[in-house]
Amino acid sequence: MSRSRGLLGMVLKGYPRISETFISNEIYLLERLGIPLEIYSLRRPRENFTHGLVTEILAPVTYVPEYVKLWWRTLFRTNGRFFLKHPVRYSAICLQAVIRAMERGTTATLRHFLQAGHLASLKVSDRPVVHLHAHFCHTPTSVTLFLSQLTGVPFSFTAHAKDIYTSEPSQLRRKIRKARFVVTCTEYNARYLKSVAGNINTPIYTIYHGINLSYFAYGHNPPEGEPYRILSVGRLVEKKGYDDVLKALAMLRRSPSRGKPFNFEFIHIGDGDDGEKIKKMAAELDLKDVVKFLGTLPHEKVIPFYRTSHVFVLGCKRALNGDQDGLPNVILEAMAVGIPVVATNFSAIPEAVIHGETGILVEPGRPEAIARAIEEVFERYDSSRKRAEKARRIVEEKFDQRIWIEKLHALLRQAVNEGMLLLSK
Repeated sequence: MSRSRGLLGMVLKGYPRISETFISNEIYLLERLGIPLEIYSLRRPRENFTHGLVTEILAPVTYVPEYVKLWWRTLFRTNGRFFLKHPVRYSAICLQAVIRAMERGTTATLRHFLQAGHLASLKVSDRPVVHLHAHFCHTPTSVTLFLSQLTGVPFSFTAHAKDIYTSEPSQLRRKIRKARFVVTCTEYNARYLKSVAGNINTPIYTIYHGINLSYFAYGHNPPEGEPYRILSVGRLVEKKGYDDVLKALAMLRRSPSRGKPFNFEFIHIGDGDDGEKIKKMAAELDLKDVVKFLGTLPHEKVIPFYRTSHVFVLGCKRALNGDQDGLPNVILEAMAVGIPVVATNFSAIPEAVIHGETGILVEPGRPEAIARAIEEVFERYDSSRKRAEKARRIVEEKFDQRIWIEKLHALLRQAVNEGMLLLSK
């Protein structure tokens, strides 16, 4: 593999993050394909453990001061250093940041500018950074856009889910216009971004995260008979729809449509801001003895639960603040292993879960439909297993991470090569 003399600078919201395994996987594979990177993280890790793959990533990590009040001396010193070298450029972009902050009535824009100035003043490696790429189109791309303006280094970004649908369309459109290209992880997202972009000719590519199929070999062997194990993996936040899932479980327990008690246990893996609220709700619904909240676990400890559960359930929906999922990777993981899937007909989920073919879809926000779908899995378990077999084939054909990382690698390799040409002029 030939290695570029220029570096790719990757700007992340936080690194490493247990809920963003797809980013760690991406970095690891890009390195193996010959793209050298530097990582700029806007937040230090908040978990005390991470996935094992992170230890194999070679890229140096620079942590940017997160809070201006705590780190103002550092930020002003590094920004001052860049100002002394490039006073006209720095002043012009600083003025833009001040005007934008006043227009929006927020100090976040000024923080993003100071963080970009901090990065612009640093020299982490002897090799030049010739292209910047941000993950998430809110804060990381805001910082990256300022960094690009300060340094003249072109940038691109990957848009995911919450960052897209909670961003002001005008701000999103501005970032699309300035970017060399945009990547997003579902066709659903791509359609929305293209509608926001309008007549802007910035390329917008769909590149699924995909999954590493070697981690998720096909093999689903739950114990025979009851209690049935119902599994869900995801953050305990509104958009995941765990309030609807718990209501569905309560319905199954109190009045199953088949007329006899439904003996089950519900296993949840993950944490989130609504954790206490959801656990309290489980107790109020008299589910405490059948619901187990295991918290966040590393990937290698999650996989056995996929293999030994009878059905995987996720109730995604749009949160009140507009936040929503795209295509949660946990759905692909469950499909790859061969566990029957019940999910909502929402956002990009139908791009993988085809109702009646690779899983069962219900309308979001309808607990009774979730309950009925879970019952259907067990009433026709042979049919459910056949759907699961087809789901595995779909994942192999459409969501193999190796296919998509090659496409991303080609885009970023071209960007790095063109960045080197710009540098040599």
